[in-house]
Amino acid sequence: MRALGIDLGHRRIGVAVSDSGGALATPHSTIVRDGDPGAWAAQVVELVEELRTGVVVVGLPLSLDGRRTAAARHALADAEVLRAALGERAVTVETIDERLTTVSAERALGEAGRRGRDRRAVVDQAAATVLLQAWLDRQRHREHRDG
Repeated sequence: MRALGIDLGHRRIGVAVSDSGGALATPHSTIVRDGDPGAWAAQVVELVEELRTGVVVVGLPLSLDGRRTAAARHALADAEVLRAALGERAVTVETIDERLTTVSAERALGEAGRRGRDRRAVVDQAAATVLLQAWLDRQRHREHRDG
């Protein structure tokens, strides 16, 4: 089953997708929020259908000590908007702690030589990739432990 990872930002949403085996996350695209609260969710639904994903993983930006921040509350509200937009589709929406994913993505892009505008254009996708890969690894660990 393929999974879609999304890193929710106020202006941009980074998107990553897994391979069909659920082992590897790769950057996919960036959705720009245009002020219409439902437009971004409709774009995610289109991606879910196009890529045939069974789960959408939403990053939850908790504080460093694990508390829910205002941004985390917004992410949870956005996850509910997405659940409603998906309607009766057999697609689950899960959240994952995304602490430090943007930091990890920024560091990796810097090490790869990405700078300035070039880096800003892909950092959201990179952060989505980091959080989706963490979710995939956790799923694989659970299967191995329970299997």
